[in-house]
Amino acid sequence: MGAWELLLVGVVILLGLGGVLVPGVPGSWLVWAAVLWWAFEDPRGLSWAVLVGATAVLFLAQVIRWQLPPRRLRTSGTIPRTAVYAGVGALLGFFLLPVVGAVPGFLGGGYLAERLRLGGHRAAVASIRSLMRRGGTSILVELFACLLIMGAWLGAVIWG
Repeated sequence: MGAWELLLVGVVILLGLGGVLVPGVPGSWLVWAAVLWWAFEDPRGLSWAVLVGATAVLFLAQVIRWQLPPRRLRTSGTIPRTAVYAGVGALLGFFLLPVVGAVPGFLGGGYLAERLRLGGHRAAVASIRSLMRRGGTSILVELFACLLIMGAWLGAVIWG
């Protein structure tokens, strides 16, 4: 697989990560489809192992999401900018503190957005708690699964 094709797969994965944060967009399916495309174009044992792992991780994430309350983010009073900050925080955290940094990055990014919007610490903490209760945990689970898949794909491309 050429460099341009790998770049396109990476762009589709990034679009999928962004799609997780947007209601109604099948972000996790975009991530999985990008890995599927890569596995078909580069048919090696490692690429198929990444695809099987991605399928298992997404299935597990869906099972966990079914156990969580439904997304009702509009009623929590948050704005779309909060999701963008939380998503960027999760992505940065995933790379700065490998893998486990996605969770504090997500919460920290959301807190930063709410702190800027509301102006105070207590109001921002209360808003993040409300956000996480009303569907933020579901978004975090799906985003974390997609970040794990992206990390596995990136590792397989770099070291494979």
